[in-house]
Formats: sequence, C-alpha cells, structure tokens
Amino acid sequence: MTLEIAPELLMFLPAARRRERQRVAWDGTSSLGHVIESLGVPLPEVGTLTADGAPVEPAHRPASGAVVRVGPVARPQEVPLEPGQTAPRFLLDVHLGTLARRMRLIGLDTAYHNDMDDPELVVQANEERRVLLTQDRGLLMRRALWLGAYVRSSRPDDQLRDLLERFAPDLAPWTRCTACNGVLVPVDKAEIERELAEGTRRSYDAYGRCADCGRVYWRGAHGDHLREIVEVARETVARARAATPSR
Repeated sequence: MTLEIAPELLMFLPAARRRERQRVAWDGTSSLGHVIESLGVPLPEVGTLTADGAPVEPAHRPASGAVVRVGPVARPQEVPLEPGQTAPRFLLDVHLGTLARRMRLIGLDTAYHNDMDDPELVVQANEERRVLLTQDRGLLMRRALWLGAYVRSSRPDDQLRDLLERFAPDLAPWTRCTACNGVLVPVDKAEIERELAEGTRRSYDAYGRCADCGRVYWRGAHGDHLREIVEVARETVARARAATPSR
C-alpha cells in the first residue's frame, strides 16, 4: 500500500520517514486508521482520507496495492456544539497552563488541571464535551476520546494563534477568570474597597469578580499587554473566517 501524506502531518512521523509518498507494509486485516496511527499520526489530526481516489473512513480496509491520500483536518474545524453553546469548550493537559490562561482571557471556556492523569482527562473531555488539547500523541490516540487536537509549538503566542486558526471560535474577552475559568461579573468598587491595596483603590474604578472563586479583577499595569493579546486573537479569528466564505 502507498500512502500520500499531507505536508502538515509529516511532523508526526519519525525524522527518517518524513516523506510525503511512501510504501507501507499491510497485513491485509488492519484498518486504515490503525496503519496511519502506527506511523505516529493521531487520527484526530487526520481529515479527508481517500483510497484510489474514493473517500473512505478510518475503519476501511484497502486493497494491498491501494494508493491512500491522508489529508489534514480542514480549517476552521467544525466542532459539534451542545444546545445554547456558541463556541467550543476546551480541556488542556498539564503542560499547557499558560495557553489555558490566555484562552480564558479571550473568553473561551477552558478547563485545566495540573494533577489529572490521561484516563481522567479523557473522562472529563467526554462527559463535558470538551475538545482535549495536548502535545501528547498517545493521549490523542486513545480510542475512547471523543475529540482532541494536537497543540503545535512550544511558544504560547504561537500555540494560541494555531488554536484560533484551527477552530475560529467566537470570543468573549474579559469575561472569564484566568485562574479558575469562572465567569466574571461586574462588582461595585464600594463592595471590595477593603480588599484592595491603596494604590489600586486610588487608580482604578472598574472591577469584576469571579462568580466561582471570588477573585477580583481590574485593568492594571499589565493591561496593555493583555489588550494586545486580545486584539491579535480577534484579528486571527477574523482572518481564519475570511478564508472560509461558507462559515
């Protein structure tokens, strides 16, 4: 069997096998999905599959001499939403804490834990219908996982840009607690004055409080940097949507 692998997916292959066209051994019984994952490519990263030009599913068992084209997930990627949802919900694994905080800053419903093992992450992702974001290919290959995505790059700026280009979600900046993901609600300054340092009390008048953990927020010294993150995020989503007229 010959595989033609899209350039976007070659990163998952061992360095010695990063060729777009290659012959692979096939035992005559394994599914196409099994063959692809045995090379190192997680199925959640695979989009269109064709065998000899005809669309097929990962469960397909091709003929021994078939030419199989393995394409990447189309962008922006559509995610099934629950009633009342306007944007996907996400769950991040232990290594993506900075990305989680930035996602919450721009208003994405983002669960994150630094003490969950892989089976627990899969259970939460499935029960809450969250897209599991990770850099662990083995985690993405778990059959029980309903939907996941591989986070590219080690830099939070690049990670966020890639995520937004992939999903192009609706954004709601400044509406979530970056610490716990709770929803922020406006709070009168008089209600929280005793919790504020004198300099903060003197310099700012608009505040919000997390409805879950009670943390208080205001536009402080880091406001310009945070506004820049928000504006870049909005521009990234706008470009991603403009590239797909049907969205």
